[in-house]
Amino acid sequence: MKILSVEQIREVDRYTIDHQKILSHDLMERAAASCCSWLEEHLAKDQSISIFCGPGNNGADGLAIARILIKSGYKVKVFILGNFTDHSVDFDKNLKLLQETDASVLSVINSEEDFPHVPSGSIVIDSLFGTGLSRPVEGLMATLINYLNDCLGNIISIDIPSGLYADKLPENDSTIIRADHTLSFQLPKFSFLFPSTYQYVGQWHLLHIGLDKKFIDSLSTNKYYTTLQDCRNILLPRKKYSHKGSFGHALLVSGSKGKMGAAVIAASACLRSGVGLLTVHVPSCGTEILQLAVPEAMVSEDGGVFDIMTIPNLNAYSAVAIGPGCDTSEEFKVMLEGIVKQVNCPLVLDADALNSLAQNPDLLKSLPKNSILTPHIKEFDRICGESANDMERHEKQLKFSVKYKVLVVLKGAHTCISSPDGNIYFNSTGNPGMAKGGTGDALTGVLLALLAQGYSAIDAARLGVFVHGLAGDEAKEIFTEYSMTAMDLVSYLGSAFKKILSVDH
Repeated sequence: MKILSVEQIREVDRYTIDHQKILSHDLMERAAASCCSWLEEHLAKDQSISIFCGPGNNGADGLAIARILIKSGYKVKVFILGNFTDHSVDFDKNLKLLQETDASVLSVINSEEDFPHVPSGSIVIDSLFGTGLSRPVEGLMATLINYLNDCLGNIISIDIPSGLYADKLPENDSTIIRADHTLSFQLPKFSFLFPSTYQYVGQWHLLHIGLDKKFIDSLSTNKYYTTLQDCRNILLPRKKYSHKGSFGHALLVSGSKGKMGAAVIAASACLRSGVGLLTVHVPSCGTEILQLAVPEAMVSEDGGVFDIMTIPNLNAYSAVAIGPGCDTSEEFKVMLEGIVKQVNCPLVLDADALNSLAQNPDLLKSLPKNSILTPHIKEFDRICGESANDMERHEKQLKFSVKYKVLVVLKGAHTCISSPDGNIYFNSTGNPGMAKGGTGDALTGVLLALLAQGYSAIDAARLGVFVHGLAGDEAKEIFTEYSMTAMDLVSYLGSAFKKILSVDH
């Protein structure tokens, strides 16, 4: 799924209107109807609903929503910002239609004295300003937004929280609606996908409004949002006469004394993700642990007793991953440098492999092209330096991938994958229950398995991150976000792959 700019979204709207032979008002009716379907599914008829409308098309959406909800039997009050002389054409049209339906629900806000009392637990629908906002909110508008944020109602924003930009992240002192839910139209907004905007966007939901798909497909962007359908297109079918050699031989370099669990988790995830053969290279203290915990894996015993110190033979493998549960000893750093410079197959670097890279930045120049690095935010900052905000870190990530010709999988709620060609892919699966030790090790195992099977680095990263998050979502349904563990996630990888395979694959 593409993530388009505000200007591109306007182009899609215009193209849809022109080629479907409809009026802009008709497209707005679709949007309002989609919002009302969601609202009617989630709101009781006796709930108090206050809709706040600005002067543009976002306000027009709010007026249309009010009219539909009134006809459906909801108790609605509508408050219009009165300090604007210029209204959009569709605003005036929807205002007239609402007046014809029930003019008694309308009130005008000209000053703070006109701010209504918002009962605790009532519903506030924010239709003040949409994606057309071009400057920070100020004056009475800003005062109203702060007032609504301080009220005890539940706020639902239409398309985008008022005051938030779609294409860039806000400054710290910005005045922005803090929504509990955002009902956005057709495509995700770039700004929705970062930790710093969660306080404004809340839970966001994409509502289909019939925008022209072929025209969307024709537009260029470097930003994407990975969906279930995308992964169905990536996942390859297995041929009847396949054998274990058909699906690669992976090497996992992992573990140290006290951290062998990371090796067990990563190895288990790798085996659950379709690899044909797996060898795990571990210190000698971990040999028995691996053979007991993961009997399907072969074990390569390192010369070190408690830490990995020597380079295994790399010739037999179709992909290599290194880092989970390792250490950053001098011996490990030397061994890592040897692998980076000698390996002739796809490479995944995680955990202490990344921390060791941060301590030896010259080694970055030797990373094989299309290697996959899987840092969390702190690991990324150790390599690239701390960032003042999400946007600065995002820009560093993209520049890093382009400079070193590698993929960076920056882990988070919408894990962001940056690629050497300058494209970025945000993920759509996962939940806070995955914020626990071991889930990153599981991701390393999934990525290793897909690379070993011959997937390209970008397909392995997109599919691997998605299926890893989906397995977490499946595990959450059984164990809850509080109780699920990394091994629970691993046990639901099969369920996640099944869901991807379930339709016409």
